[in-house]
Amino acid sequence: MDLIGSLFALVAVLFCILIWMLPILFIAGSDRTYGKEKVAWILAVIFISWFAWVFYLLLAPLKRRQTSEYYR
Repeated sequence: MDLIGSLFALVAVLFCILIWMLPILFIAGSDRTYGKEKVAWILAVIFISWFAWVFYLLLAPLKRRQTSEYYR
């Protein structure tokens, strides 16, 4: 029974780590920000936690990128 308890604890810890890393993975894979701005958002999520992820969803990108159209 001790082995089953240890296995359950390991699975619970891995699940918690996955949940904690979810916002980091979403930001890393997002196309809303690039370069240093993306790194800043990821660091904010790591050090400030989930509040930064909510701010990322509401505020990113901080400045709009100018796009040029080549559809002619």
